Amino acid sequence: MAIWLKKSFFVLISILTFGLVSPSQAFLNEEGHALAKSNGKPSSVESAEEEVLQEETVLSREDFLEQMMEQAEKNSYEKFGTKIKPAIEDEFRSVILPKMEHAIEQTSLQYEEDLSCLVISEVPHYARTEKIFHIYDKRTGEDVIRFHVRKDHPPKDGYYFNFHYHTVHDDFQTHHDLGSIYWDKNTPPQWMSVS
Repeated sequence: MAIWLKKSFFVLISILTFGLVSPSQAFLNEEGHALAKSNGKPSSVESAEEEVLQEETVLSREDFLEQMMEQAEKNSYEKFGTKIKPAIEDEFRSVILPKMEHAIEQTSLQYEEDLSCLVISEVPHYARTEKIFHIYDKRTGEDVIRFHVRKDHPPKDGYYFNFHYHTVHDDFQTHHDLGSIYWDKNTPPQWMSVS
């Protein structure tokens, strides 16, 4: 069934029943909810109402950056978990976040006409990967910029968290360095670990 037809049908049902009856989850999830398949991006049915509201609102660059940075910080801390966050939070906030903001701002310059089409993916629940979050174009579902963190352990040295990003301009091949934060000589806990 075409997406526009599903959306229209859902709106029609909602209007006719005024919330008394809601469509079954099977209907809403016909295309599947597999976040792992969609790389942490919500399904189109899940975000249909949100997209309609966002399409009607044109974001200023300042509002866009503020929203992005708020979500970027939230996603980063979720990725770190309560074991890693307290140890690196101050340095992350003062060194890495400003560089993330600059990278997001530079990327947003290419979407001057409609910044509301750029959204941040959720933090993946499979925490062993490098992914912190990706920013993607919700119209196409294609990633625009990917923010990652990697655990590095140089020989005869302690552990570091290396923050970097990749862009669509070189097919995500180049590591654009944001900086590294020293952890300790001991192995750091898994991502999203809680104390």
